[in-house]
Amino acid sequence: MTEADGLADRLAARTLALVDVPSPSRHEARLAEHVAREISLDLVFRDESALLYATPRRAGRPLVLLAGHLDTVPAQGNLPGRIENGSVWGLGASDMKGGLAVMLELAATMPAEAALDVAFLFFAREELPTEESALPAVFAGAPLVDEAELVIVLEPTDNTIQVGCLGNLNATLTFTGVSAHSARPWLGVNAVAVAVDGLATIVHLPPREVEVAGLSFKEVVTVTGIEGGIAGNVVPDRVSCRINYRYAPDRSPAEAENELRRLVGGQGTLVLDSNSPPARVVADSALLGRLRTAGDFAVEPKQAWTPVAEFAARGLDAVNLGPGATRFAHKRDEQVELEALARTFQALERFFSNGKS
Repeated sequence: MTEADGLADRLAARTLALVDVPSPSRHEARLAEHVAREISLDLVFRDESALLYATPRRAGRPLVLLAGHLDTVPAQGNLPGRIENGSVWGLGASDMKGGLAVMLELAATMPAEAALDVAFLFFAREELPTEESALPAVFAGAPLVDEAELVIVLEPTDNTIQVGCLGNLNATLTFTGVSAHSARPWLGVNAVAVAVDGLATIVHLPPREVEVAGLSFKEVVTVTGIEGGIAGNVVPDRVSCRINYRYAPDRSPAEAENELRRLVGGQGTLVLDSNSPPARVVADSALLGRLRTAGDFAVEPKQAWTPVAEFAARGLDAVNLGPGATRFAHKRDEQVELEALARTFQALERFFSNGKS
């Protein structure tokens, strides 16, 4: 067995052990205990939703924060996990227990003479709306986080560096009519018909392509749900639609809200439910250049929302980089390749040492 094979096997075993501890959102306590047993660095902060460890701070050494979420989406018959055909299979393998395994292996092997200081943050409830985020409590209780010159969130990125992220606005658009007997619909106003007309602009809206720092983001508005109806023989008087607006990093949250109102154009009643800001694009950071070189990573835009936005809101440079495959995240056949795990680890190992092989 080669050294590379041994590394891949260790990372696979770590990933499988993490997969086999169920941790759907709001039920991450067992996995947090597992992590606490696996890591021996100094504990900087702990509450019911997060663990923060760090190497000793040294004068003149930049601090890099590695961050990963403990939770998964609900199981789909994909537990327990298994190792098969060069991959770890199971719930959360890609999103993002493979990334957590890389973090744990780095924490166990980080040399005392590393060129950079490093902190490791494990947190809960990432798969839920940001109103339930565990990060505000971490920011309040762990000032060390704000010392980070680069934050790397190990979300699945297919081993590319993904910078920035889209904003995520959720809203409810309600259309009203007048109920009536379905045998005499002319006596009422069918809210479904009103909704069909009112949604026409949104459902046929093409993506807006936005270039930021040379990277192309796609801004999209999607109707993600629709509810209505009273009975099979009643003209409905109300239809409610869920609207999801993923807006580019060139807009502020307020600008995005105004744009959605413009697109709706006064049709129906629009209620804004939540609005998670985008993350600015980190393009000219020396540490980002070092990271890119360490793994020969491509740089892409993040066509989604991730917690990098919460770090960016505090003025921190934050990017996504992880071994997981985006095409397998949240799927029944979720998996992560052993080769991808090893590539992420080896690149970060070079990054924290001297940036060279």
